[in-house]
Amino acid sequence: MTKAELIDKIASGAGLSKADASRALDTMLDAIKSTLKKGQKVTLVGFGTFSVSKRKARKGRNPKTGQSINIPASKSPKFSAGKALKDAIKK
Repeated sequence: MTKAELIDKIASGAGLSKADASRALDTMLDAIKSTLKKGQKVTLVGFGTFSVSKRKARKGRNPKTGQSINIPASKSPKFSAGKALKDAIKK
């Protein structure tokens, strides 16, 4: 499903115009991004939890040349599905 298809579903399900549904979706995504940027979690009960995963700096190897390289520490977004979502997919 693309973002445009999701906007169509939101608009028809909530009785909104596509423009309003698009603004609502963009606002929700911006709120999740800004919360994760602060290092906090976003929990949607019944759906799942968005959080930030921290990776330590480590040594790696360039597969092409075999040369050792340093990989810096980084942060990446993580999503953990909630029980209700997992159960809905299993059925």
